[in-house]
Amino acid sequence: MTSAPYLTVFSSLLGTLILAALGCTGTDGDWPVYQGPGSNQYSELDQITPENVGRLEVAWTYESGDASPDGRSQIQCNPIIVDGVLYASSPALVIFALDAATGEELWRFDPFAAGDGPGRFGINRGVTYWSDGDDERILFTAGARLFVVDARTGIPIDSFGANGVVELKEGFADRDVTDLFIGSNTPGSIFEDLLILPTRVSEGSPAAPGDIRAFNVRTGDIAWTFHTVPRPGQVGADTWPDDARQRVGGANSWAGMTVDAERGLVFIPTGSATPDFYGGRRHGANLFANTLLALDARTGERVWHFQGVHHDLFDRDFPAPPNLVTLTRDGATRDAVVQMTKSAHLFVFDRDTGDPLFPIDEHPVATSDIPGEETWPTQPLPRIPAPFSRQRLTVDNITTISSESTRYVHDRLERMRTGAAFMPPSLEGTIILPGLDGGGEWGGAAVDPETNVFYANASEMPWVLQLLEIPPGGDELLATRGHRVYATHCLHCHGVDRQGDALGVYPTLTGLSARRSETDTRALIVDGRGYMPSHSHLSDAELEALLAYLYDSDAPDPRATPSMPSSDEPQFVVSGYRRFLDPDGYPAIEPPWGTLTAIDLDTGEHLWQVVHGEFTELTARGIAKTGTENYGGPVVTAGGLIFIGGTQDERLHAYDKGSGELLWEAPLPAGGYATPATYAVDGRQYVVIAAGGGKMGTSSGDSYVAFALPHTQ
Repeated sequence: MTSAPYLTVFSSLLGTLILAALGCTGTDGDWPVYQGPGSNQYSELDQITPENVGRLEVAWTYESGDASPDGRSQIQCNPIIVDGVLYASSPALVIFALDAATGEELWRFDPFAAGDGPGRFGINRGVTYWSDGDDERILFTAGARLFVVDARTGIPIDSFGANGVVELKEGFADRDVTDLFIGSNTPGSIFEDLLILPTRVSEGSPAAPGDIRAFNVRTGDIAWTFHTVPRPGQVGADTWPDDARQRVGGANSWAGMTVDAERGLVFIPTGSATPDFYGGRRHGANLFANTLLALDARTGERVWHFQGVHHDLFDRDFPAPPNLVTLTRDGATRDAVVQMTKSAHLFVFDRDTGDPLFPIDEHPVATSDIPGEETWPTQPLPRIPAPFSRQRLTVDNITTISSESTRYVHDRLERMRTGAAFMPPSLEGTIILPGLDGGGEWGGAAVDPETNVFYANASEMPWVLQLLEIPPGGDELLATRGHRVYATHCLHCHGVDRQGDALGVYPTLTGLSARRSETDTRALIVDGRGYMPSHSHLSDAELEALLAYLYDSDAPDPRATPSMPSSDEPQFVVSGYRRFLDPDGYPAIEPPWGTLTAIDLDTGEHLWQVVHGEFTELTARGIAKTGTENYGGPVVTAGGLIFIGGTQDERLHAYDKGSGELLWEAPLPAGGYATPATYAVDGRQYVVIAAGGGKMGTSSGDSYVAFALPHTQ
């Protein structure tokens, strides 16, 4: 079915009446938490099997009606299903509840009821459900705020925070983050009466520290805080400059986390310190950036930790919640936690002690020749399992889909640095493979607990890391302060020439005067929108200078200065988030460009790897199926199947979990760049996925599509 026309605000007791009338009071197969219990993206449902999956049909479609008018919105939400009700988010971050059997809307709540506020059309990967008797709550974030609404009605719960809202910028006792960007893309995790919340901060400079905080679900009060950029005297403080807590940010857990309720532990993966690609002002290993933390879920106290990248210069965040599994070692069982990485490695640890269950070695790596940079001399890598994506690009594995593509890539590659893992960014340009989006990514991995087989999709896309120097002054590119502000805060996304990126994720900033007024652009810079964080920390003079530059003003800039940037700003910035593509926009590496891999976690053995996704125009040219870059993760079921979307061909796929054979696929109204969910209501199994599009140059959408077998089989 299709939803009613979009309403800016609708949430009332009508939701409760509809729930009762439709009998949505029970179910026989929930999907109650983001990415499933234990973050394992696994379901015990077995109605849909390899034998009947070909008969799947669309059971219902829900359209939210609020995709971004500029075609850049997305839906990355993995919906949850509790007692026959589906809870999810729209492209405009409206939260809604649906009858999970029919797709009929029960209620919706718009956190931006007053208008198009900061964060509208941002990224939301889902919501969190909590209950205590008749008290049922949905918790979620939008912009820099945490909201709680009644799960039955969508009405805010006034006793939480201030009328159902907590401001995420409050509660930083030792640092003023008022003008810095803070948000949360990923649902928090529940432990008892606590919501442990991931956060997103700026990846440039300045940036807020990535403190991990637990909020009381009933009141909104902060119960505990763990400082990932340690305060002086705390463990890890000696791995940073003395004043790091006051001027360095990041080391945040943006990807989500996994709770072991029985042990009272929460396993939290963190990202890189800021700025991402130049560490000249944050010398040291930088604990607890790029770290898997095991914290006491009640108190936030550290139990153990493992740092996966020392002094990260590669944006190698731990990209997804870890998986909780029970493995067999020497005839005995070991409860383990498995952390996937952007570099497509798996780190496997004992949950209680943090002892590695496969050997990990510190490998010597290349040093940087960028002035002021001090690379860490070694980086840790597991001996097994082997990575599930290729690790280097050389002339021996560049694309061969055409002679023109081969020549173009070969000529460009000869002018860059390549060939080794952890090769630092350079002025010439350094190839990083897997690219900045992985390898492993936020869609997570699936694990079958019956077999301990781990399933992960990967993009095999090389990216280019090139640094540009911000000189003392007099440089033609950076001759004015407006140029300097752009280079420091905008260039890494929108590029040296302001043309954005090849796939349209970061729009061109040329010709702005024909598309947007300076007043609107100023508001967008200050407030942020979608992927773009708020830049409210910029002074009025900096904003005026930046606008003069963006709108190509010929007037001399009176604020031009020959001085170096302040100590809070980097001396070097990355030239942009740049995929390495051939002249036709395909990856510079030989196929496959997208894969799905199965790994036995008991032995570390790779069981199979298949191509995931297709460019039909290349297939028509006689080129074997190549796979595509892909976003969103897999779901594995007891019925013997893996369900996954993610590919540029905008389809949902079903694979045989034992062999990797593609058994079924169906077109979606837009790209399914999210992890699906599977659930059952009244004995019927459904598979649902958000079809929000908006990535890799594909159009945006506003749909959720649920598939099921016909009622009469």
